[in-house]
This record gives sequence, structure tokens and C-alpha cells, in this order.
Amino acid sequence: MTKVRGRRTGLTAVAGAAAMLLAGCGAVSSASERTGVAPSRTGPTSPAPSASPSPATPAPGASATPRPTAPGRGEGALTVLAGRGYAEYGASDSAVNWVGEFERGSGCKVNLRYPQPGTDGMDKLVSQGAFDVVSAPPEVAGRLIAERKAAPLTTSLLPYYQQIPEWLRDQRAFTSGGKVYGVPYLWGYHLTLYDAGALSRAPQDAPYSDRGPVMLRDSPMSIADAALVLKKRRPALGVEDPFQLTRQQFDAAVSLLAEKKDAGRSYWTNPVEAVQGFTGGGVRVERALPYTLAVAGGAGRQVKAVDERGTTTGWVDSWMISAQAAAPNCAYRWIDWVSSAKPQQQAAAWNGLAPANPRACSYDPKGTAGQAARAALAARVCDAYGVDDDARIAKIDFAVRPSKDCGGRDGECTDYADWAAAWQRLVG
Repeated sequence: MTKVRGRRTGLTAVAGAAAMLLAGCGAVSSASERTGVAPSRTGPTSPAPSASPSPATPAPGASATPRPTAPGRGEGALTVLAGRGYAEYGASDSAVNWVGEFERGSGCKVNLRYPQPGTDGMDKLVSQGAFDVVSAPPEVAGRLIAERKAAPLTTSLLPYYQQIPEWLRDQRAFTSGGKVYGVPYLWGYHLTLYDAGALSRAPQDAPYSDRGPVMLRDSPMSIADAALVLKKRRPALGVEDPFQLTRQQFDAAVSLLAEKKDAGRSYWTNPVEAVQGFTGGGVRVERALPYTLAVAGGAGRQVKAVDERGTTTGWVDSWMISAQAAAPNCAYRWIDWVSSAKPQQQAAAWNGLAPANPRACSYDPKGTAGQAARAALAARVCDAYGVDDDARIAKIDFAVRPSKDCGGRDGECTDYADWAAAWQRLVG
């Protein structure tokens, strides 16, 4: 078994026609924290109860409104926990810097921290110390909500929130009890891809039946992909939600993954590694992304997607505010900024993932040739994911954190700890 890890290699990863598409996934920032960027917090150092922002002071004589419409004065600095590439400040490319633009416009300095590599990097990072905002994948979002470590959001403080489609805003991963805890940022879904030069066709279960080399996403949530195969192959198991599995369903999915685990299997952690599997790694079959298909095809590889004939799995990463945030006003300003079209466009191009705000797909930066090129790249990313294709989106089962209560349904399911332990046994 091989784990494919490491820095994104940008334009060197794929030559020729794929160069433009890969430009957005240039080298990631250093694995260490961003240092020398933000001073110590100048605002309050004691936690704000429930991360409640201070509402803007109304004009004299104005009638009171039931909900604030703007955050109060910024605290001067905030701590942001971000996935790699999710908050860029120009370290890899001086023109890719939506953190700096936020700092200049808001007066809030950003102390940016990244997780260490690994499937549980962000989970560990949120446990290591205080923070104001985090870019949370579904498994982390569910934990923060369950442990009451995420603040319910006052969405009226976020003007750009309404530009995000309702189907994204209502995702179960970051909503609970009628409250909103997260604002969607980037999203994606999985396809089964195969090298048509090596295979005339591939069955739907090829990632688990092919002789290899096969590449899968390195995440415990990949167990849900195997569960979807079993939903079709073994209907008697009764799989309904691939992310909420009974012990019997879970064990069957893990067994399916284990059947071919020694047949040249490797794992990717970022989209460029998945592309490299086809362009230089000799991989025959992958469980990868629409981005992978677009870039590999642009590089001249004969890569095709298997017709899923049903649902597939996906995920939405969201921005959340800590329930003990020391800088809730700056936190609200940050989330509103990264929900707007301009930074969403840059983030989509940089990460090869779909933006939550569809206006990012057509936003005109009115800047340099480089900015125009990134805008064009973001538009191609949007096309690859079918951002405006409701029929395609309807076939995606979006991830939620596995829980013992089966996501609030009757029954007893396996929780995320079970998934993480089983995945470590599979890939370790």
C-alpha cells in the first residue's frame, strides 16, 4: 500500500494542455503556522459568551430591529484555522492573497494556523487551543456542534450568505435543531474514473474489484463510498444513508475495502495527487473528483468516468465560529468576506473545488492578466462540477459526521471513532 502525500507541485505536475488548470493548485503554504503575519490580539482576551457579536450601534432615533444587521467594532485580530489552500496570503503566489485583502479592508489581523498532514489533522488542531474561526469538513463540523464548541450563527450579519444556494445553506453537516452553525465554502463530490487506455470499460465497483493499481481518497469518510456499492450489490443490508451505518452495514463496507487493499492501492489527500495518479503513477482506477477528470483529460490522458447510475458521495466544507471566540466581530467579518464572489473565485481556482457562492463562477476581477486567467480557471472548475446542474447535484449524498444515533433516526449506528479506527487499520 502506498500513501501519496506531499506538497502540491502546481504546473510541474502535468504538462501541456493541463498547465492552465493546474495553476490553481500551486504549491501549498508551509506546513508550519503562518508566522510574523499578525500581532498579538489587541482586543478582548476573555472569551465572548456564545461568540455573540456586538451589534452595530443604531443611529439616533432609529427603531430597534429584532436582529442585528452588522457586526460591531472589530477586536483587532482573530485566529483562523484553515485547511491548506483555504486561506492564502501570497506565500506561494503574491497575487493569490485573499487574507491580506481582508486585513486591509477590515482592520482585523489574521493569525493563520494550518493542520498537520493526516486524515485527522483538523480534528486535532481544534483541540489544541483557542481559535475564532475554522474551515471545518463535515466530520469536524459535526463534532463541534455535538460538543457545543461551535456558535450558532446570526446569518443577518452575513450579507453574502444569501447569495449561497439554499441547498448548500441547509446541509445537515452544519445545521442542527433549526440553527445554522456553518457557512458553506467549498464543496466537491466523487467519481469513479478509469484509464481508458488500459481498460475498455470499468464496472461501478471497480475501485474495490480491479486488480490495480487503484487510488482512493485518504479519508475515513471513504467508507461511505464502499457502502454505496453495497447498497446496490447487497440490497438486503438495507443501506439508506451511506454515512450512517449499522454495525452490520459498516463491517460489510470495511470488508469490501479490505478485499483488494494489497493490490497496488494508493491514497490521495489533495486533488493534484489524484491527477498525478493518472498522469505519472500508472493508476488504472480512481475514486476521485470531477477536477481530476478535467485535468487528466486536458493533459491528453484517456480518462473516463463510470456512469454511476445513481447517487455518489460528496462533502461541503464550511466556516464556523468557536463558541468561545475572543474576536466574534472579526470572525463575522471574515466569514462574510470569504463568502463573497472574489475570494470564492480565487479559492475555487486554487483548490480545484466548487465555490459555494455561484457568482464566483462568472465574477470579473477587472485586474491583471493573471487575475483574468484565474477567473477563467474558476469558471472551468465550476463547469467540471456542474455548479448550476440541479439534476447532477440531486444525485449527491453529502457527508455528515457518522454518529451512534444514526443522525437522529431510530436505531444504533457506528460513530466516527469507529470509522477512523477502521480506516487506520486499512491504510496503516
